Amino acid sequence: MVLPCLDEALALPAVLTALPPGYRAIVVDNGSSDGSPEVAAAHGATVVRESRRGYGAAVHTGLEHATADIVCFLDADGSLDPQQLPELVRRVRDGDADMAVGRRIPQGRGSWPWHARLGNRILAALMRRRGLKVRDIAPMRAARREQLLRLGVEDRAFGYPLELLIRAADAKWRVVESDVTYRPRTAGTKSKVSGSVRGTLRAVHDMAGVLR
Repeated sequence: MVLPCLDEALALPAVLTALPPGYRAIVVDNGSSDGSPEVAAAHGATVVRESRRGYGAAVHTGLEHATADIVCFLDADGSLDPQQLPELVRRVRDGDADMAVGRRIPQGRGSWPWHARLGNRILAALMRRRGLKVRDIAPMRAARREQLLRLGVEDRAFGYPLELLIRAADAKWRVVESDVTYRPRTAGTKSKVSGSVRGTLRAVHDMAGVLR
């Protein structure tokens, strides 16, 4: 399991201790200044450092370091439940999908600010026009490692998830969604995307760039 990480020291203990049995965590530190790498290592994760800032850079580095046939991806902020990963993995393992993604269902006030939800809705609608029936540009996903590498996703910023879906659609992948709970992120941590309108606009800008 790959967890891109930037200043998530407060969230990592709960996320890592909630891993299902048999799952191994690769925490890709993207320049944290709060001791996240040390916290991750203390809780049994393999820590990889990626100096290039960007969500896509961290995710791709984690993918390259993974060794499992099926690789999962999860935000490290505590908003998603690792216990829901096995259902995504099952759908890939059993041949129901080439990629299984978690469709976020907000739980609790403040889990998904309006500006982030609106940006996600617009981008998902653009994907449906391309024939990929998704409702979420999801941060929780599972797919086979070698197939992911062959897609050749190039974006190394916030456009990565959207380019991944575009390339999956072009490759005629079967992409399926499963509902997953989406909770407020761990107190004391701040989202680089949904934590502000500015962060959301930056992410949408990066994602829109891959549509050109």
